[in-house]
Parts: sequence; C-alpha cells; structure tokens
Amino acid sequence: MQTEKVEEEDAPEEYVALCDFTASGSEQLSFITGDKLLVHNKSSADWWWAELQGVIGYVPASYLRLDGAEEGDDASLEDPWQDDEYFGSYGTLRLHLEMLSDRSRTETYRQVIVSNSASLRDKVVMDLGCGTGIISMFCAQLAKPSMVYAVEASSMAEHTRQLVKQNGCEEVVTVLQGRAEELELPEQVDILVSEWMGNCLLFEFMVESVLLARDRWLRDGGVMWPSSAALALVPCQADSYYTETMAFWERPYGLDFTPLQPLAQQEFFTKPKFSHLIDPEDCLCAPCDVICLNMYTVQVRDLEEMTGEFQFCVEKPGIFHGFTAWFTVLFESLEMGGATVELNTGPNSDPTHWKQTLFMLDRPIQVYAGDSIHGNIVLRRNPVWRRHMTVALHWTINSNTDDSQAGTKSFPMWR
Repeated sequence: MQTEKVEEEDAPEEYVALCDFTASGSEQLSFITGDKLLVHNKSSADWWWAELQGVIGYVPASYLRLDGAEEGDDASLEDPWQDDEYFGSYGTLRLHLEMLSDRSRTETYRQVIVSNSASLRDKVVMDLGCGTGIISMFCAQLAKPSMVYAVEASSMAEHTRQLVKQNGCEEVVTVLQGRAEELELPEQVDILVSEWMGNCLLFEFMVESVLLARDRWLRDGGVMWPSSAALALVPCQADSYYTETMAFWERPYGLDFTPLQPLAQQEFFTKPKFSHLIDPEDCLCAPCDVICLNMYTVQVRDLEEMTGEFQFCVEKPGIFHGFTAWFTVLFESLEMGGATVELNTGPNSDPTHWKQTLFMLDRPIQVYAGDSIHGNIVLRRNPVWRRHMTVALHWTINSNTDDSQAGTKSFPMWR
C-alpha cells in the first residue's frame, strides 16, 4: 500500500511550454513553445524536474502551463503584471529611500531641469511614476512650468500630495493616483519625464507604461526624458565572486566539499547577480552598446524580444568569468545648442543604486590578448509574469592559441 501511495503522489503531470527555453547546462532541458513536458518533481518554486521525449532535466517553472488549463485558470496568474506586489513595494519608504539616496540619479534629473529651465517655463509636464514627487517639485521650483501632472500608481501618492503642499508647489503640481493605462488628463503635455529604468535597463518593464502614456498624452513635437537609452555589455573577470560562491567548496576546513559545487552553480550562477560593482580593471576589453532604445519610436510590441550583437577583442590576458551589463540614458536639451545630459550606471561613473548586473558562465575560461568574443544577447519578456524577463547570451571565443569555443546560457530575471 505504501508503494502505491508513493507512486500516486509522484505521478507526473503534463504541462505545455509557453515559450522557447534553451538549456544552459547538462542538467537543464531545452524546449520550444507548444512542447508537452511531463513534470516529475516540483523541486523548487523556480525549477522543476521534467521529461521531454525521454530526456529529463530541470526546466523553469514559469515557462509552463498545466495542459488543458487556460492562462487565467491558475490563481497565481490572476495578476500577470503583479501589481499588488510591484506597486505595494513602492507604497513603502524603503525603495524611495534607496532612490532618493542615489545622488547620481537624483542630481542628474535636477541638472536636466535646471539646464532647461528657460524652455520649460509655461510648459505642461507629466512626471510618470513620480514616487515622492521630487522631479515634479524640481520642475515647479526651478523651471516655472504652467502645470506638472505628477502621476503615481502606488499609495505613496497620498504622501506625495502632502509633500507637494509642504514645499509650496501645490499651485503648479497636481498629483494623480492611478496607472498610466487608466490615466485621464484635461490636456496633452509638452514634456513626459520618468525614471522608469530597471536592472539591465528593462527589468520590471515600467517602460511599457511610459510608452502608453507617450502615445496618448504627449503632443506632437513633445519631448521625452530620457530621450534614448542603451544597454552596455562587457566580458569580465569576477574572481572574488567565483571564489566566494564556487571555489569555496573545494576544501573548506581541510575537507572535500566538491560534490556541492554543481548545487552551488545552480544556486548562484543560474540567475544574474544584481547590485554587482565591477572594478574597471576586471573588464577584459572596452564595453559596447548592445541594445539601444529611441524613446520616440520604440513600440510596446518591440519589448517582447530585443536582440543585440556584440564583437569584443580581448585587451589583456585573464579569466573570462562572465558578462557585466549596465545602462546609459540621455536627456536631449530643449535649448538651442544646449548640451545633452547623461546618466551612466557603468563602472567608470559614480555608483548608482542600480550598480551593474553580472551574468556568470558555468565555468571560467582563460582568454588572452587578441582573442575575439562575439555573439548576441536576447532579452525576452516573460509570457506570463510580465514584469520579468529572460536574458539569453550566445558567444563564441576565437583564440590564437586554441580552437574556438562556443557557449549559450539563459538567465531568468526572476521567473
């Protein structure tokens, strides 16, 4: 009877793949949209043990839906935008403290307002995702626009109204609580300003709300701030992180813990490392921009999958542990001949709260000056959890000393 009970509990369930997934190691399983997989074990919230055509491996749970179920049937998917979680986090002070404490970020936006103050006079501004309203109050106090619509979807909007009044800006700044998709304004705006960027530029996809607001409320000839954005990438060393998470298991306290290294690889290297601060000396060559957004022309549909190419020439010998990414945004000037303002979150600029994002290879590779590392990066939006995405990296190393090596790896951020 006990055996029958175990077999019943472990009976595999059939799931359907919602989108393509490329395995990044021998323990993972590749599949394409529409494939039917047998899930044998839901070993964690993120990774399940599944079978496809007789081959077994780990698969990302969020890429699958129970066969026969409609997308809305699963209670956990009722809010694919995760509004309660997302906007709830912005309704507390923790994230606002982090953002306001980021002087590089906040002072850049103030610099944009100050350097364009003459052209902003008597203009109508929308500050989308205004948070505590600091950009709106910069506008009101430093540039004298005719109106600023400060739009905030979270409950922080109630406090923003108090702050606007406390700082004497209530005659210029009107705080509106609601999502961009539901927004109603009495007029179109001349400038749409927003701090929408996330880790690896797109994570959380607030940019979609900005584009929807742009299409509906920005007048012809109006200005977007930021006006453009670029994701930069560089192959890098990450010796301290590798030592801390992987090499540690070789002989701690004189004991052989190497059987735990595959588990460490799955735990620490499967997802990207947020809040990474790369030493410029750990960059194996100069970075390059792999994805560029023109904020006037990019469309919401373009966000589903964005691909960029890269071609690097290694400048010095070192250990290729992975890739590091960061972003830069530019704010065009409203003044004739005025200078563009830049916010750069890379290692050669003042640190920001975004820092950089590290993508670790499964195994380090020795590289030499003159080696070529080329390939592409794909940012693919999660088909269900719409604020999440997967970053897929495909690379080939052409060396003067060895034959070429190729690799591919997908990183879910976060599902």
